[in-house]
Amino acid sequence: MAAPIATRTLSLAVCAAVLVAVVVVSLAPVAAANEEGDALMALRRGLEDPDGVLASWDPNLVNPCTWFHVACNDDNRIDRIELANMRLSGPLPAELGKLEQLQYMEMSGNNLQGPIPPELGDLKNLISMDLYNNDISGHLPSTLGNLKSLRFLRIDHNRLTGPIPRELSGLPNLESVDFSSNDLCGTIPTSGPFENVPLSSFSNNPRLKQGPGAYDAHC
Repeated sequence: MAAPIATRTLSLAVCAAVLVAVVVVSLAPVAAANEEGDALMALRRGLEDPDGVLASWDPNLVNPCTWFHVACNDDNRIDRIELANMRLSGPLPAELGKLEQLQYMEMSGNNLQGPIPPELGDLKNLISMDLYNNDISGHLPSTLGNLKSLRFLRIDHNRLTGPIPRELSGLPNLESVDFSSNDLCGTIPTSGPFENVPLSSFSNNPRLKQGPGAYDAHC
């Protein structure tokens, strides 16, 4: 009788392991949705929203893909934030760096304030960062050099200071940048994707200078 009991015990153990695996896999999208919802709620809590455009952002709804002004991919992961020209004001929270599948950050034409969080350098799938025409200040974080998928970086018409990080020269897919109308300083990078960037993309930064000479970040 020992063999059948052992076989039955083994079968039960295998079934239990399979059940646990199925539960873990099925809960993974929910956990990701909750984390991404928390990141968006951190953004909402810090913003003044006079027109109520974020009213649909309800933390009681498990899936933030149902909220207005965001879009999701086929895996129900947030890949786009669509908040341009919404009269929003307030800071960008560090939690936005948790949106691992985000490809498009469209938040131009508002009154966003404070610095660009270094955590945005964790957005490894980001293709386009549109933060122009806001009131963003502080230095550009060097962690933006981690955004290897980035093609468009438009952060003109803000109050950014400090140098353009050298790390941005290592972005292999960067096609279009605009740093104009800020208070950036130091020298304009000339290597990598910056070789073909027109000088107009750096205009109206009185303390930003064009070579010759070595890259200078001390300003």
